[in-house]
Amino acid sequence: MQEFEDWDQKLKHTFNETSREVVLTVTEAGKLLGLTKDQMKAYVDKNKVTKIPISRSVHRYLLLKSEIDQIVAEKI
Repeated sequence: MQEFEDWDQKLKHTFNETSREVVLTVTEAGKLLGLTKDQMKAYVDKNKVTKIPISRSVHRYLLLKSEIDQIVAEKI
């Protein structure tokens, strides 16, 4: 039986295979910062975090792992 994979996870996997930049979904980035998905979306907009747009959707995007790691390091 095939295991279910979230659409955002599929996009992240495909992007990471074809790019030098490693990305995270909004949910993953939020977990690193202790935020919910909705709180993370607000944080991204407020702090102008780089969004990697997804061509098929205006509302979906991925975030640069390096940028999130830097934010986490500053919070420690």
